[in-house]
Amino acid sequence: MKKKRLWLSALTMLVLLFAGQAMAQDDAGGAQEAVQQVVDRPPAAVTALASDDAPNDAGKALIVTFERSADDGEGENDVATYEIYRGDSLITTIKPSDVLERTITYSDNSPLIENGVVYKYRVVTVDSAGNRSEARADGAMATGQWFHTGRVNMLISVILISAFILFFIRKAQSGAEIYLRPVAGLKAFDEAVGRATEMGKPVLYVPGIMDLDQVETVAGIIILGYVSKMTARYETELEVPVSRSLVMSNAREVCKASYLSEGRPELFKDDMVHYLTDDQFAYAAGVDGIMLRKKPAACFYQGKFYAESLILAETGNSIGAIQIAGTASPTQLPFFITACDYTLIGEEFFAASAYLSQDPKLVGSLKGQDWGKAMIMLIIIVGTIVETLNALGIVPFTMIHLLEAG
Repeated sequence: MKKKRLWLSALTMLVLLFAGQAMAQDDAGGAQEAVQQVVDRPPAAVTALASDDAPNDAGKALIVTFERSADDGEGENDVATYEIYRGDSLITTIKPSDVLERTITYSDNSPLIENGVVYKYRVVTVDSAGNRSEARADGAMATGQWFHTGRVNMLISVILISAFILFFIRKAQSGAEIYLRPVAGLKAFDEAVGRATEMGKPVLYVPGIMDLDQVETVAGIIILGYVSKMTARYETELEVPVSRSLVMSNAREVCKASYLSEGRPELFKDDMVHYLTDDQFAYAAGVDGIMLRKKPAACFYQGKFYAESLILAETGNSIGAIQIAGTASPTQLPFFITACDYTLIGEEFFAASAYLSQDPKLVGSLKGQDWGKAMIMLIIIVGTIVETLNALGIVPFTMIHLLEAG
């Protein structure tokens, strides 16, 4: 009887031992499964996902914005990438380290985007284990804008300068006297023509080598009108060689009108404005020949010039002529300044047509531009003061803040 009890006790202990091991294994497996479930949890999806038309453009661009995943920098902190899809097409991949801000913005400027078509975007958050979560945005459509809201300050500047120009044009047309800042080179025009008259020698006028599609040529033709009025008044011979046929016909009309306005139409001859050649250096050689044969007392170079500028100016200097040049070509100004007596530099050359012709539209435009430049200079001075005070910590804002606020 005792032996049976011992066997039953041993058997019970063995059963309890095996049962305990099985339960321990089940508990370990459950814990491992729980851990596995925690590791395999997908990352939190992005929030505040939105897509919209890109502002201030011609269209064909959309902007996607979203807030980072809760597991990016916080939570499990295991976000590897953000995948942005347009429809079913992956368009870009962004790593969390690529952007410092909490809000991520992506501009989709793909050439595949068309105006007036609705596009839907989705952002997939991928963690380091490859788990994925997705967020979708409402559709967005690209459109073009007529007005760039970031350029309001430029619009105001254009309106103000245009108002200045229109005001002074109206004032000049009414007969009011408008003061223009003096230009030294313009005072020499009368002196040069008067010197040629006293010496009984001709005046040579070269209106550049380009056609009427160049604004410098047009300015040169306007100045020719003033010079031809003086030659008509003083009965001085005028020589105008040109290199373009359109310039020739236009210059003839200007000279004819000048002689008529001075009451000396009989002194005008079509041959005083004559065509040489379109070739650059052949034209320069032809003008040099005129200089050496006729030895003009005054030479005017007013227009668009290139490499021939120094050839003409040096030849005129060699015959002892008084020379007045004017051009807006920066590469040719050094040659004219060196070899000529007076040079109208850049803006002075264009202003000369207003000074000499006294056309109300030109005078008013010039005066209006001067006021516009004064306004710009004032803005620069104020901006410099504001930026300096901001750098010293005296004011908390900058000029950019003022312009944006305006």
